[in-house]
Amino acid sequence: MTTRRTAEPSLESGDLLALERQVCFALSVAARNVVAVYRPVLEPLGLTHPQYLVMLALWQHGPSSVKELSQLLQLDPGTLSPLLKRLEAAGLLRRERDPRDQRNLAVALTDAGRALRDRAERIPAGIVERLGMPVEELAALQSALTRVIAASQQALAGPADDAPAGLPAREA
Repeated sequence: MTTRRTAEPSLESGDLLALERQVCFALSVAARNVVAVYRPVLEPLGLTHPQYLVMLALWQHGPSSVKELSQLLQLDPGTLSPLLKRLEAAGLLRRERDPRDQRNLAVALTDAGRALRDRAERIPAGIVERLGMPVEELAALQSALTRVIAASQQALAGPADDAPAGLPAREA
């Protein structure tokens, strides 16, 4: 009889490449799963998760240029433009030349887009309920993730030829 052995290195085993030790893996799986939890909640509003994020930004900040929205959402304009086009086709926002600078495109909510906010106000509580986690734990996670975002942005802004932490620098 052969015993099937599973490859589950313990976190104490020192295997730095163990999948379950990787922050990138945990973030990736968590992001996919949380977005999947949002899907059925957003569906009745006619929104996808990325569209919901655009709407959140506009509800909070009001009319914005595409550039401002791009910075708020940390999305490049090429990714943001199709989202805006679909939201405009759904009648939730309008895109027009920015009166302050005709070179820029301004985005503003329509009456229907503003009205959708009332229905969307139930979403956060519904997500907390679906996740079954204490609000305090989710708030602590959001705070930790905000620090991870800042740290990763700082790391990306650093010199390109720096060696990753813990690895020797390349010799010339």
